[in-house]
Amino acid sequence: MAREMSERGVAHEALRESEELFRLLVQSVVDYAIFMLDPTGRIASWNAGAQRIKGYAAEEIIGSHFSIFYPPEDVAAGKPQRELETAIVDGRLEDEGWRVRKDGTRFWANVVITALFDKEGRLRGFGKVTRDMTERRTAERALDERGRLLSHLVRAQELERRRIAWDVHDDTIQSMVAVGMRLQLLAGRLPPEHADAVARLDEAVGAAIDRLRGLTFRLRPPGLDGEGLVEALNGYVEQAVPGTGLTVAITHDLVREPPPEAGITIFRIVQEALTNVRKHARAESVKMSLVSVDHGVLVRVADDGVGLPEPVEVLAGRDHFGLLEMRERAETAGGWWSIRGAPGQGVTVEFWVPALPYGEP
Repeated sequence: MAREMSERGVAHEALRESEELFRLLVQSVVDYAIFMLDPTGRIASWNAGAQRIKGYAAEEIIGSHFSIFYPPEDVAAGKPQRELETAIVDGRLEDEGWRVRKDGTRFWANVVITALFDKEGRLRGFGKVTRDMTERRTAERALDERGRLLSHLVRAQELERRRIAWDVHDDTIQSMVAVGMRLQLLAGRLPPEHADAVARLDEAVGAAIDRLRGLTFRLRPPGLDGEGLVEALNGYVEQAVPGTGLTVAITHDLVREPPPEAGITIFRIVQEALTNVRKHARAESVKMSLVSVDHGVLVRVADDGVGLPEPVEVLAGRDHFGLLEMRERAETAGGWWSIRGAPGQGVTVEFWVPALPYGEP
């Protein structure tokens, strides 16, 4: 009996040491976020890799629901809960998609969720392993043929915009200017009762010319060719904002100039965001920032206007083509886009697009 008790003690000690070594292994891994969830999805443990990848210390995050790591649009769509339900039914779930760090930036993650059952078959919680795949995804995209086609598409669209802008400027506008001059001459030769009607026609022609000039500016703003992205945005703001009552402040921390197709995509999304501010926000100021993040450019455009009257999903479904266009441009480029803003608290448009030249590893 003494020998049996001694052997049990040795086995128990060996098991305890094995569990301690395994705990140390999990806690020390830095390339993977490894943590536990309770049956409701709340975080029960946290390792060094989770802190490095997601940015939260253990004392900050334990007890929070794991949906905090998902973009708002995924939370609104119920994705976190669906993933837990799938893991319960199938035993595990594997997914790739955007996740959110503590600082609000996003990263492309590979996620595995494993349902944990005890011997009686009761659900005890979930094991979750997350790996940051942003660099791999960006590098793969740099070599992807779809990316090359996207580059050609963006350039072709800009060439077509430039051609239309030149045609409108050199043909249509010049013709209408000539019409306006003739109307002015005619008004000077007619009796007053007819001159007033011709003068009103001349004013209508002048207003149409101004609108066409605004169209050519939106189609191909000066500075988009040859100058850097920030300079082009500054040039656009200098010409588009005066007279609107807006003040726009641009800050940037770019490691390098993005390739042309990324720069054009960023410019067009910012252009549409500022157009929405001028039309709908009733704002006084706009703050814009561009930062190099995860081999791409993270852009925020925040105003102090009236905010969003309804959720963006509702607005986008009501022919708000500007919102749809911004999202499609970002996602087509391999990035993401979001918008948020409670009533009376302004609106923030935020998006990220990769900025590696195609073919660069």
